[in-house]
Amino acid sequence: MSRKFRSILMVLVLALVFGACAKKNETKPAKTIIRVGHNQSQNHPTHLGLLAFEKYVEENLGDKYDVQVYPSELLGSQIDMVQLTQTGAINICVASNAILETFNDVREIFNLPYLFASSEAYHHVMDDPSIVKPIFESTRDGGFEGVCWLDAGSRSFYTKDKPINSVADLKGLKIRVQQSPTNVKMMNLLGSSASPMGFGEVYTALQSGIIDGAENNEMALTDNGHGEVCKYYSYDMHQMVPDIVIANYHWLESLPKEDRKVFDEGFKILNEVQRKEWQTAVSKAKDKAENELGVEFIYPDQKPFVDAVSPLTQEVLKRNEKLIPFYEAIQKYNKQFPAKEG
Repeated sequence: MSRKFRSILMVLVLALVFGACAKKNETKPAKTIIRVGHNQSQNHPTHLGLLAFEKYVEENLGDKYDVQVYPSELLGSQIDMVQLTQTGAINICVASNAILETFNDVREIFNLPYLFASSEAYHHVMDDPSIVKPIFESTRDGGFEGVCWLDAGSRSFYTKDKPINSVADLKGLKIRVQQSPTNVKMMNLLGSSASPMGFGEVYTALQSGIIDGAENNEMALTDNGHGEVCKYYSYDMHQMVPDIVIANYHWLESLPKEDRKVFDEGFKILNEVQRKEWQTAVSKAKDKAENELGVEFIYPDQKPFVDAVSPLTQEVLKRNEKLIPFYEAIQKYNKQFPAKEG
């Protein structure tokens, strides 16, 4: 089934489901339903942040709006949800920036490997509207725009049978990556075979041996059960790719001015709550993975990984020159907040 056909089918199914719900409740005072989708569990910081968003909006505009949050890919994969947000079938979804580069190539910038020198540099960049605002708004013509970013930590490799102590250890392995051309090229440079797939497919693919490993943050080991299969986690920290909360542009523009202010404040609360919960959740995830699931954490020398993928950064900047001002602005933060020893 083609992606386009699957997306159309999803829209029709959702229209039937949501239409049935509306008919069932037509005798009640009419409220506008705001549908929000994401691919994480109900324990994840993203879900907790969205619940805080829901609470704030309904406390202030509960007579007009009913915010409904759908976790765990209930509305489809991330790509499905982005397409549904484009059409307006759902209002808001959370998507990794990695998959958004296919909608506008200016978003390639955040997918580059080893772009940020430290978490501090990463956070300061993402909090700088002069950098992120034009990127968030770049997909308006495509029907959606970014309204805030969420922390997804740093991404590293984890594997089933073979620890990754060096670049050479990746050779020949099938590694799941996000559905991003940049990520596929990164894995080619590292000598492994990239296996792009939706996040919801990863556990089964690991278990069945379709793939040898994946790359993600520590939360994937525990919240999504990948640590039950993969016992080696190597901190190469090749990417810090933000999750982006996107909203249907025409819906946003149709909101009354005072309502829009409430939603915008809700997006700020979502960002604050999710990032606070993220720090706690990662610490707990690492402890659980190590002490309950038996995952071994490995700290390889990062420089050979950086050297192996550096041609990708130069290739992307040469091909897509509009990224250069963003790249240069990020380097200023990298100098201000360099990597810490150890």
